[in-house]
Parts: sequence; C-alpha cells; structure tokens
Amino acid sequence: MGVIAMDKKQITLYYSSENSIGKQLNAYVESSGKDHLTIDISKTNVTGTQWAELADGLNKNISDLVNTDHPDFKEAYGENSVDLDDDGWLKILNKNPSLLKNAIVIKGKDFIELTSASDFKQYMDPDSAGIEKPY
Repeated sequence: MGVIAMDKKQITLYYSSENSIGKQLNAYVESSGKDHLTIDISKTNVTGTQWAELADGLNKNISDLVNTDHPDFKEAYGENSVDLDDDGWLKILNKNPSLLKNAIVIKGKDFIELTSASDFKQYMDPDSAGIEKPY
C-alpha cells in the first residue's frame, strides 16, 4: 500500500511554484471546480517514499524526475552525466525544487506527467484523446 492517497474524485498536483509552468498548472487546478489537493514542493517537503511512489506510478526512475538540462543543475553538477543513487537524486529534488522536470497529476490510480498547462486541460477533457478514464 502506498503513502499517497489516491481518490478517483480528487485531483492531486505535485508541482513547483518556482517555475512558470508549475504556477500555471496550479491556477488551472484551482479554477477547475474539481476536488483537488495541490502540493507545492518548494513549500512542502515530499518524503523519499512519496518521491519513489510518484516515480513508480510514472514507470520512471527517481533520476528521471530531475531536469538535468536546467541551467541551475548544470551549474551545480556540470555538463557531463551525473551518476547518483536514489538518495542523491532525492536530495537534489528536496534542496532544489525548481529542478522537478515536470508537474505530476494523480487522479485515481492514474499518474500523469504534465509538461505544459495545456496538458492539464487535455487530461481533464474526457473527449480528448481518451486520456481521462470514465469513473
């Protein structure tokens, strides 16, 4: 059993308010009229277990959640590939929330990575590309 509550009637958004896409997505979720929980990782500490569950829900490694192309990452860790264990990647996310590659939405058991505000609109529109499952 995971530690992240999953409710098919609620949207949960993990995002960083330190980037413009995160701010836009938060505004969309807040104005959606749907039950929601927004978690701004720049203000709320996300545990290692939660990060692991988010990565697993997306079928990714924790390292895949970090934007290694971000200028702040390159400044701190260089241009070459970085070889860290999961704890190292977790420390990066906790110390530098702006390095979260994409916002993550959970609805029911579905984990979706959002790269733009329009992704959220598409996800919430049941007629769009069959992304949202009828509940």
